[in-house]
Amino acid sequence: MAPPWGTVETLPMLRDIPVSERQNLFLKKLQICCFQFDFSDTLKMVREKEIKRQTLTELVDYVQSGSGKITEGNQEEMIRMISVNIFRCFPPASHENTGSENVDPEEEELYLDPVWPHLQIVYELLLRYVVSSDTDTKIAKRYIDHSFVLKLLDLFDSEDPREREYLKTILHRIYGKFMVHRPFIRKAICNIFYRFIYETERHSGISELLEILGSIINGFALPMKEEHKLFLVRGLIPLHKPKPIGVYHQQLSYCIIQFVEKDYKLADNVVRGLLKYWPVTNCQKEVLFLGELEEVLEATQAAEFQRCMVPLFRQIARCLNSSHFQVAERTLFLWSNEHIVSLIAQNRSVILPIIFEALEKNIQSHWSPAIHGLTVNVRKMFLEMDPELFEECQTQYAEKEARAMEVEGQRELTWLRLAAAAAQEG
Repeated sequence: MAPPWGTVETLPMLRDIPVSERQNLFLKKLQICCFQFDFSDTLKMVREKEIKRQTLTELVDYVQSGSGKITEGNQEEMIRMISVNIFRCFPPASHENTGSENVDPEEEELYLDPVWPHLQIVYELLLRYVVSSDTDTKIAKRYIDHSFVLKLLDLFDSEDPREREYLKTILHRIYGKFMVHRPFIRKAICNIFYRFIYETERHSGISELLEILGSIINGFALPMKEEHKLFLVRGLIPLHKPKPIGVYHQQLSYCIIQFVEKDYKLADNVVRGLLKYWPVTNCQKEVLFLGELEEVLEATQAAEFQRCMVPLFRQIARCLNSSHFQVAERTLFLWSNEHIVSLIAQNRSVILPIIFEALEKNIQSHWSPAIHGLTVNVRKMFLEMDPELFEECQTQYAEKEARAMEVEGQRELTWLRLAAAAAQEG
């Protein structure tokens, strides 16, 4: 609410009054900070806005300095004041204003909230309260409860990147300090992901939420709990499906790799998940997938590799023949990784027959000389690895090509006969 004219009074500084009176003054200052102003009009209520800004700054300094314990009642009022300021309805998103539903989120204009100069200080106050050694979690959890955390998570959809950065830091600190909230926070983040994946495909804060998760996953104890593995399968792997993956792929990939490095047995689940959501027509997305695949395979052991290698190399064969230069090149670069090459060498009798045809087609007809050269190198690697197997694959490929040419010849002959018969009847 906006204050009536003249009600925002200038109060003395907390440090200038006796300690016994500070808690009452602290409460009055919190009440001043509950007033709301219209920040879209810079000329309106300038004095009142400045008093509020100075008051907020003083409150931050007071909490940060630890110069006096805040009473339970004042802690409750402080969280209420913070809630009044930060929990608000966002203006319509930029794509809703223009009606351009198909705008790429990566290309949307940056939105900067006019209220941010005050909002930033409110967030700073919340952060200082959460990290303060004077804050007793047994008391604070009454006010920073599940309802507060859920509303905080809703704010991650803010279009202002400065706000999302503060939210990321604060939520991470709450997760670290309030152990009682940890399962709830993980579940609530997962629910945001579900809505994003299966309903809206629009959310401004997915990359920030994934950044928090990257740190959380890093701290998971071993052996990993079943609920954490389910979170990977149900919450993280399906995030490869939405179109705007380019915005958050780096953070998603980091989370996925953390899981595989902590428990290498999850590599099979991850590779099959990537294959399930593999893009069909989006080449830039395909290049992202190939980069992530290399990192996953880097952490994959032989047994897990064997479980998924057949469907994996069928997909790799398709990527080798891609007419998109970057997709074919990124696929061929997999053979520059020593660990991946050693896994391929151990299982060459299965892998080479799957990709031999793709290699030969590239050498015969790929438009790019660079792809032709890289393919020749990979082919040579297999030849040196196992000449006998290579010859066997070559023979099978030659026989298959001969059969295909024979079928094509028969088909053409049939058409000629039909054409001749039609001409005679005519």
